[in-house]
Amino acid sequence: MHNKLLVVTLALLAGFTVSAQSKMPVIRAKSTVVDIRDNGKLTKGTWTITPKLKPDIYTTGNKNSRVTFFTDADSISFKVKPGQVYDFIILLNNHDSAWTQIKYEAGPDYLGVLKKAGKYNSSDNPAIPHFTYQTKESTELVTLRTSFKLDSIAGGGNEASKIINLMHWVHNLIPHDGTHDNPVVKNALNMITECKKEKKGLNCRGLATVLNECYLAMGIRSRFVTCMPRDSVFTDCHVINMVWTDELNKWLWMDPTNDAWVMNEKGELLGISEVRERLINGKPLILNPDANWNHRSSAVKEEYLFNYMAKNLYRFECPVRSEYDTETSSNGKKIDYVELLPLDGLNQLPRKSEQTGKTSGIKFTNYKTNNPSLFWAKPE
Repeated sequence: MHNKLLVVTLALLAGFTVSAQSKMPVIRAKSTVVDIRDNGKLTKGTWTITPKLKPDIYTTGNKNSRVTFFTDADSISFKVKPGQVYDFIILLNNHDSAWTQIKYEAGPDYLGVLKKAGKYNSSDNPAIPHFTYQTKESTELVTLRTSFKLDSIAGGGNEASKIINLMHWVHNLIPHDGTHDNPVVKNALNMITECKKEKKGLNCRGLATVLNECYLAMGIRSRFVTCMPRDSVFTDCHVINMVWTDELNKWLWMDPTNDAWVMNEKGELLGISEVRERLINGKPLILNPDANWNHRSSAVKEEYLFNYMAKNLYRFECPVRSEYDTETSSNGKKIDYVELLPLDGLNQLPRKSEQTGKTSGIKFTNYKTNNPSLFWAKPE
């Protein structure tokens, strides 16, 4: 009797599920890969149709965003509001029904955290080394410059245009791949060669390293900067370049991962410290319109600057010596880093620490400061 009752109950439940799903909007697909536009940002191949999940939930952190799913045969769009869910069916190959749901879920307020960041201390004067920049006459930089005809790539325009052209080139030459480690030999010549040969990409640190060495090869002083959140333990940060222009007498923000630079309301190029200050003070910021990730999705200011980079502009770190092959491991090598953090940043002490890698044999020395003028110092 119990078995018969269970069968009847399951049949009724199945019938209810089918009936409920039949009232949902239906779109068709032949491929399991779906593109999604969320708040104006299109990401390709970001979603896989999975019929066994009931429902398969897509969550947006953008309030009142329009979310559109694009299959290879159809599309559907919803204006997503807090407290509501949006259900629909993706019919795969006219056979498998994938119950899909879109809903809003508030994410962390990274911009709010940044706005509450402690102030710096311009009187802080720790004993940290001066930043140095390898000259373009160095043998390895001359080889890099001539091997890839960097003069032609940079072009004959002003210094800012050369800086942007070189970033375009690196962005287009090597795709971003944040899921794999960079090559063991971490210099531009080797990483470009390996990526072309094996048809693979680099993570943001690798891309910034390649671009940094290209700038140095052209006599343009630059550093790659690790931009980090407030947390002392984190799974995500971002590495971009700070590039000095004598013509403008300032540092510029260059991000080869997203082919991105930032301007103020007058169209003037900004540096990392200026972008951070404007985010905190609510001043206008303009992102170059062709900023993108792997030519698959546009970099949208609201997500890229106000969310992702707001998270990662809490504190910064970069090597003291900007030079070719900086982070390739070799026994007995010494690498010095300087970290800039606000007064409320975690782990203020020790101001100087040293450690030696057990496998690499590299001696690392880390310095900390609360003085932004030391970290963003003009090249000597």
